[in-house]
Amino acid sequence: MADPGDWAIQPRCLKVKDVRLTMKVRFMRSMLETRMRIGLALLCVIGLGCSVATASAQSDGQLYSLDMIVDLALARNPLVSLAEGTIEQQKGQQTAAGAYPNPSVGGAGGHGMLRDTSQAGAGSSLDRQSLAEYNVTVGQPVEWPALRAARQRVADLGFATATVGMLETRLNLASQVKVAFYDLLLAQHDADLAHQNLDTVEGVARIVRARVKSGEAPQFESIKAEVEVLKARQQLARADNLVRINRVAVDTLTGGALGPSYLAYGEFRRLPRDLQIDGLMTRMMEQHPTIQRLLKSVEQSDWKIEFERQARVPTVTVNGSYWREMGREAFQGGLSIPVPLWYRRQGEIASSLGVKRREEAELLRTRNELGRAVYQHFQDVRTTAELIEVFDKGLLKQAQEALRLAQFSFQQGASSLLEVLDAQRVQRQILLDYALARRDLSVSMARLEQAVGGTL
Repeated sequence: MADPGDWAIQPRCLKVKDVRLTMKVRFMRSMLETRMRIGLALLCVIGLGCSVATASAQSDGQLYSLDMIVDLALARNPLVSLAEGTIEQQKGQQTAAGAYPNPSVGGAGGHGMLRDTSQAGAGSSLDRQSLAEYNVTVGQPVEWPALRAARQRVADLGFATATVGMLETRLNLASQVKVAFYDLLLAQHDADLAHQNLDTVEGVARIVRARVKSGEAPQFESIKAEVEVLKARQQLARADNLVRINRVAVDTLTGGALGPSYLAYGEFRRLPRDLQIDGLMTRMMEQHPTIQRLLKSVEQSDWKIEFERQARVPTVTVNGSYWREMGREAFQGGLSIPVPLWYRRQGEIASSLGVKRREEAELLRTRNELGRAVYQHFQDVRTTAELIEVFDKGLLKQAQEALRLAQFSFQQGASSLLEVLDAQRVQRQILLDYALARRDLSVSMARLEQAVGGTL
């Protein structure tokens, strides 16, 4: 007996010809289902092989999650090495700032001869005396204590600024890696949808070819189906190429540590609970590495000004010397004091004041920019989360159900090829838009973390 659902979809008069046609369609449907079962079995075998290959890739270190890629980027990216070099440079300047000035040692020596003519008569020879003569001079510069303290404070703040700069570099690099990783996940999801679309279109094309062969459909239906198959293959080729491009982008951020044939796995992020804009703004002001770095730069500029002012006090050099000459031996001491008569470091002081003003302006600009970024990405997160909620509440199910009904009607002969292809395009576009929305949410959250200065 015929299924009532078949008559609801395909209302016709009960004729022998219609019954035969319905039985023939059902026979073809059963054959198609048998082929699909065989295909599913083959897919299971292939999937088992892929699982084994994936496990082998994981054992070889070629399967990476987001956390693993971030760790590799923080360990191998040249930006981190650059920040480490800056820290080492500032540490060396710290050592130099704490060192005392070296003394200067000078000396001279030679052979001296004294001619004694007091007892010599006319025509008599001179009585000569000789002796080794030499002198040694030692000078030790003595810095003004306030000048030395200011120089050490400048070096300490330089080291602290470089240390916070390392945190800023790691924060920005981690955000870049997350954005690139989510782009790669979206590309992989698009490639999966393209594969599914190709399988579906090829299945429809097989049914159309069978109908054309049996005389149930005109020849141009088969041509249209083949054109759709070609389009689906082109879409798949573009999607696979986009996956390769995004894979290279992620590998570049890790300094080439992943290689050309690695596998990435992971999920898009979900909206966390209790996400408030006021708390995010407070965290940004208190803990963001960029703001902390600029605050220390402003403090370092203050101490540079103090250093230049204290440098107006001349550095005293304490001298001591020993002299040994013919008939004379002496110890001497003295002081050497530069006199700041013509120039008192007005240029250096003015330059330091200009640097401080520039650092303060940069701090104010950065606070405003980060505040705007926090608000913007927070609104992006909320808007995208609302869009994802629309998909989750029924749009995905409706698109899938519409495609299922269109495919079922097409198999029963109640709908045309165009209706099936339209339903397929709509369902694929909805799935792609859903994946794009989830990617946008993940990227917005990554950029929000970068603007806040820490994880949410």
